[in-house]
Amino acid sequence: MYFEMDISSALKYNSKSQKARYLTEGWVHKNISCPGCGVSFEKCINNSPVADFYCLTCLEDFELKATSGKIGKIIPDGAYRTMIERLSSNSNPNLLLLEYNIEHWSVQNLAVIPKYYFTPSIIQKRTPLSSTAQRAGWVGCNILIGEIPVAGKIHIIRNQSIQPLEKIITAWRKTSFLKEITNNQSKGWLLQTMLCIDRIGKQEFDLKDIYKFEKNLRTIFPDNNHIKEKLRQQLQILRDRGYLNFIGGGVYALK
Repeated sequence: MYFEMDISSALKYNSKSQKARYLTEGWVHKNISCPGCGVSFEKCINNSPVADFYCLTCLEDFELKATSGKIGKIIPDGAYRTMIERLSSNSNPNLLLLEYNIEHWSVQNLAVIPKYYFTPSIIQKRTPLSSTAQRAGWVGCNILIGEIPVAGKIHIIRNQSIQPLEKIITAWRKTSFLKEITNNQSKGWLLQTMLCIDRIGKQEFDLKDIYKFEKNLRTIFPDNNHIKEKLRQQLQILRDRGYLNFIGGGVYALK
């Protein structure tokens, strides 16, 4: 695989942003397959309002966000209201995150976040544009990527090293059970529990480790007065779904 983009194909573009979009989309279309099944991507029609690519086998849509340099924990997106409506209707696409070196126009990293990791709680409402702005009153949003569990950030390319397709598909399917959960409150609890497990930072952990997040979870879920009981319930669900192993004596291990 060549990580360099074909700059000569973008000479017709004067705008740096147009050139970047053309080159990154072209590179992904040529080199990357669907993380769910391994079939090559199809490209959506130009200026599609929702997605950039789709898979004819999985019937999944994918949106590409590319940046020169590193992608941070917060990604600016479009209109807040539109995003929330998309989440409510489940029409939001899966998200491809591409980092490239603009000096050499070469791909450095590429990851995908399955759409079922997106809930209203990770969509941050931005301040409306001022009355003097061209789109006065418009309200945008940010995606809080830092609030997505590690399992939801599936690496396809890491430091110019392509990950084995089998590994990518396995990682994609590992938490596909989340798409069956349509209630945002229920899904929010599972995702927060997965985040707590990530922050423990150990392959094996016990209930005492995860109970340390009780105070933080009480802030996130102020109407719940039984945080520890709820956490135990979420651990059981993650165990039953094959995300965790139960060792015994209150000890769990990541699979």
